[in-house]
Amino acid sequence: MDKVRIIEVKQSIFENNDRDADKLREELKEKKTFLLNLMSSPGSGKTTFLKGIIKRLKDEISIGVMEADIDSDVDALAIKETGVRAIQLHTGGMCHLDASMTRQGIEEFGVNDLDLVVLENVGNLVCPAEFDTGSVKNAVILSVPEGHDKPLKYPLMFEVAHILIINKIDVIPYFDFDLDKVKEYALMRNPKLKIFTVSSKTGEGLDEVASYIKAEVNDWIK
Repeated sequence: MDKVRIIEVKQSIFENNDRDADKLREELKEKKTFLLNLMSSPGSGKTTFLKGIIKRLKDEISIGVMEADIDSDVDALAIKETGVRAIQLHTGGMCHLDASMTRQGIEEFGVNDLDLVVLENVGNLVCPAEFDTGSVKNAVILSVPEGHDKPLKYPLMFEVAHILIINKIDVIPYFDFDLDKVKEYALMRNPKLKIFTVSSKTGEGLDEVASYIKAEVNDWIK
């Protein structure tokens, strides 16, 4: 009996996406626009964190936000309240964005007048990590209630991230969460990871993150 033909579709998709992502990065560099890909699980406090960062930076650099979700405009409406430009990207049921989808959002959005565009990716620690969106930096938020073992369970997310934001540190006393362990596990996956500890609710640590992002943006657009 003849063998069934097997086609490595996944590898082809990833290779094509990587080329598209590199091209998009080059175009954003020419436009002097920094794209930050923000990823996390649902409920990590992504939007609240982002609102705090916008508050600290919007008078110094021009910011736009692209909110990705399967089907909702709640987050985009929340971001618009901060006074920055925001759009919602519906993924049609997909649990991630790739470079082509990101490009569609950017072209519709218009970024020529923006220094920083934040892509708030779909809430998921698996799919978004597999696709290069064309971002300059990838950031992942890990909240205290999720547990300190997430870098062990979802290694790829922490391997592709440049920035780790440990959020909700104000509730550490109420959870079995080891801050030293989560840092150890994360750095085991990625020794170059830049780690911040914050409370988006109280504002603790947000000034430091905002200063870091501002410096990265200015370095990219100069």
